Order: sequence, then C-alpha cells, then structure tokens
Amino acid sequence: MDQFEIRYGAEVAAARRDGRPVVALESTIVAHGLPRPDNLRVAREIEQVVRDNGAVPATVGMIGGELIVGLDDAQLTRLATADGVAKLSVRDLALAAAAGVDGATTVAGTSAVAAAAGIGVFATGGLGGVHRPAPAGTGQTFDESADLVTLAGTPIAVVCAGVKSILDVGATLERLETLGVAVAGYRTKRFPGFYITDSGFDLDWSLNSPAEAAAALRAQRAQGLSRGALVIANPLPADEQLDPALHDRLLAEGLSMVERERITGKQVTPFLLAHFHRASHGRSLEVNIRIILRNAALAAQIAVASAA
Repeated sequence: MDQFEIRYGAEVAAARRDGRPVVALESTIVAHGLPRPDNLRVAREIEQVVRDNGAVPATVGMIGGELIVGLDDAQLTRLATADGVAKLSVRDLALAAAAGVDGATTVAGTSAVAAAAGIGVFATGGLGGVHRPAPAGTGQTFDESADLVTLAGTPIAVVCAGVKSILDVGATLERLETLGVAVAGYRTKRFPGFYITDSGFDLDWSLNSPAEAAAALRAQRAQGLSRGALVIANPLPADEQLDPALHDRLLAEGLSMVERERITGKQVTPFLLAHFHRASHGRSLEVNIRIILRNAALAAQIAVASAA
C-alpha cells in the first residue's frame, strides 16, 4: 500500500467488507471546534450515537501524514489533545500528507474523503458559508467557505443544522442554489440557523423520514444527473435552541467587536464562536453539542435506510 493512500480503521474496513452502513464524521470539531477536555468526551459520544442507531462511525483525520477513515480511540485522543494539529480542507490534504503532519479534516475535507471512500452519509454540526460583508476600510473582499464549492462536486448526503448563524445565511442559500447543491429541511420547510431553530429563510423541499432521505439519495444516483451533495438541514427542536433573543444580542455584540477590532478573514468565525461561548456562559456550547449528537443519530438512521 502506498504511504499516501487512504487507510481504513479496522471497524470501518470490516463494515465496508460486510456491506454495513457507515457514517462519516469530521475531526475539526474534535481538534478545533470544542474546548478541552469536552472535545474528546463529545467525540466519543458522537461515535457511540452512530453505533446506537445501527451504523458504523468513520471519523476522518490525518495521523503523521496518513489519511485515515475511521480513527481508533488512540488516534482520536491524539487529535483531541495534541497542540499544532493542522486544519485540513481539500486543498491541504496532499501537502499535509507529504509533510507528515497530524491534521483534522473540515466539512469540505471530510466530504471529499468520505465520497472517495464510498461513504454516502456524513454528519456534522453546521456548514460553512458566505461570510457577512466585511467592515468598511478593512480591504477584505468576498469571503466564502470552501465547503460550498466542494459540496457542489461531491455526491454525499450531509446532515447538518444549516449554516452557522454568524454567516450570511441568505447569501449562502443563494450560492448553494447557484452551485446546484440540493437542500431539504428535515420535517420542515424552514432553514435552521444552527444555534436557533429557524434562520428566517424558506426551503422548497422537505424530507419527513430517514426512508424518504434514502429514497432521494437513490434517485440521485439512479438519474446520474447531479454530482453534488444533498444537504439535509435538521433543526433543533424549539425547546432545545439557544434563546433567540440572547442569540441576536450576542451576534450583534460580536459583529460590533469584529468591526471595532478590525478582525478579518479566517479569524472571524472562531472569534465570534468564542464570543458566543464566553458571553452565553457556556450555553452555546451545550447547544452545539446537542446539534452534533442529533445530526449523528439522524445520519445513522439514513445510512441504515439506504443500506436496506
């Protein structure tokens, strides 16, 4: 086996051999998205939720330059506890492999690797998207996550809670439409706003069960007309969301701080998420964890229905 080929963890390799359903999981949430020591505990909980719902978890990451689909617990611990873990989008994968680094895959990176591995369903928290307009005078221009373009050419179902509400949600939906990425709400025709149940934007389509989602995936494959992803937007129940009034206040405060401190580019999202966590006294983190656990459960149910 070439040192740069994708390697499969033992559990995932067995599932592929036996034709059992598999759900891809990202590792950026483990290495960069959640604070220590919660990150490792939550990573293990996410994998267990997938198992509890009948599928095999395949957390994707890079260890010493080796791209692995299905990290074992020691590898997961390494990415959760080590300093200097690289954040890997699609463009970074080959360079990181050649450099022999440890890395955590983003939504874009995980989607591409999972599709290459023949995995049809991926669970994450929220997608990246189009950023809000930059503050005047910063010199920043249009900024868009690589998630969107990658999903346009990656045939995989992505279960998420919409896009992070700190982004320009309307512009992101317009961009997904332009790129030909299908978006359906799960038991809703309103697009969720990550921390909040309803972002304020309508959707044309909804899916009401894992079986319906699996049927949509089968139709996409049978038609052969689309190489893009199917985004399944799974909102939090209203009683589990971050209080909308608190959300709006924290967002306004955070955006004001971004403009005042002239924060730009890739630093904006982590800055705003950290502000939410700090100013909400951890409530936003609790919501974030509920989101990914719910999405992992639904993704596993869809994978099971697809396999059946």
